[in-house]
Amino acid sequence: MTTDTASALRAIEIDSQGLIMAKYNVDGVYSSDPNKNPDAKKLSHISYMEALNDGLNIMDSTALSLCMENKLPILVFDLFVENSLLKLVCGEDVGSMVGSI
Repeated sequence: MTTDTASALRAIEIDSQGLIMAKYNVDGVYSSDPNKNPDAKKLSHISYMEALNDGLNIMDSTALSLCMENKLPILVFDLFVENSLLKLVCGEDVGSMVGSI
């Protein structure tokens, strides 16, 4: 079991409204790896199935499937961007949302 799966399971157990994936040097979900593809586009929203089918490696597939089965939205953002956590708490758009679209 990965920490992604453990996080998803715990969020489901406590009936959380969402799962926040605070990453390092990853400010959201991209159409492909931006380190390998300069044309990769940041996605503000993506469905669980698109993330799984496109192999975007947001988290391990077990964790992503658990979130999908339980309709648990996932927010992916870079914790180390200045004020990103403050913006999140204040309701501003940060990162990318993975969920039912």
